[in-house]
Amino acid sequence: MTKRPRIADYMTRDLILLGPDLEILHAMKTLLEHRISGAPVVDAKERLIGVLSTKDCLRAALHGAYHQEWGGRVARYMTKDPVTLDADLDLVAAAERFLASEFRRFPVLRDGKLVGQVSRGDLLRALLEQW
Repeated sequence: MTKRPRIADYMTRDLILLGPDLEILHAMKTLLEHRISGAPVVDAKERLIGVLSTKDCLRAALHGAYHQEWGGRVARYMTKDPVTLDADLDLVAAAERFLASEFRRFPVLRDGKLVGQVSRGDLLRALLEQW
């Protein structure tokens, strides 16, 4: 029996991680410097507690512009309780999850622990490789 490819085989493992107490302006610069559209937010034990996306950062920037109040912590603006995928999920099921959501990337967990991230691009490359 052929083993079905899993997202763990194609996910990004080397992640830029953010902390909830990080200053939002620093987090924005980090996303821009690394040319990424979002990053997992983890606590001191590296447990996933949120995701900060460029959309969240735009929300923070608009808040600053409207209220003349710049700054704050990542925890204030991040998306809490993010939707995740299991590392053993097969590619087809992952593609279905992407199509059913607006997200560009999902954190990937194994036994509740953050082990990577998979993007639409990662998944598309994986599916093309399988054809």
